Amino acid sequence: MSKLFPAVLCAMIFIMSGLLANPTNVKADESKALTDAQTKQVEQLIEKYLDENPEVVIQAIHKYQQQQEEEQRLRQVHNLESMRELLERSDTSPVRGNPEGDVTLVEFFDYRCGYCKRVHSTVTDTVKADGNVRLVYKEFPVLGPESVYLARASLGIFFTNPDKYSAFHDALITSRGQLNPARVMSIAEDIGLKAADVEAGMKDPRVDEEIQRNIQMARSLGINGTPGFVIGSAIVPGAVDEDALKSFIAQARKG
Repeated sequence: MSKLFPAVLCAMIFIMSGLLANPTNVKADESKALTDAQTKQVEQLIEKYLDENPEVVIQAIHKYQQQQEEEQRLRQVHNLESMRELLERSDTSPVRGNPEGDVTLVEFFDYRCGYCKRVHSTVTDTVKADGNVRLVYKEFPVLGPESVYLARASLGIFFTNPDKYSAFHDALITSRGQLNPARVMSIAEDIGLKAADVEAGMKDPRVDEEIQRNIQMARSLGINGTPGFVIGSAIVPGAVDEDALKSFIAQARKG
């Protein structure tokens, strides 16, 4: 029995409750706790029952997982509604597409994420073709120190030269190969920025505040990797294709 999953405990408790309620094989004084011998007898009955009815274990695990998933979903829905204004309307997050769009698409991403790179054109092309979607970028550097550096450089540019953010974002997300500091500064210079200005922007306290806020929001929504999207009431972990993205946008538009 000691080798059974913790999740099986719910099944064991259920079975034990039934045995104690109808103690056909356990002669216990109801006014006292079970003796060691009685406890062992109950354990043996439970073990025997599970051995003879292994499907109970599978059913218990399945039910437990369903309960956990539903509880997590409800928590995420609650968290989404409680932070929606900050998630969609924060002036510390870059916005693309139609600033007055009737649907807001939020993307959590990491510049070093291969899936983020792959889905980039799908997202931007869909937003552009729709013409009525606000795209909010949430820098979510989860792939190590290099990712944090890239997010800090990008946000530093957003806070000091917001008109350059989209060009810099596109250059980083579509780049291939290593994105070391020298390469990053070269990309910045290619779009008309000075390396010294980018480095100064990275020291803006709002940069690290935004990254930490994004990490906290992502975790609260159950987004643990990149990319991750929030569209209306839908929380979508992982990359999406064009048809799926359009479908989520249409659902959000209906309300």
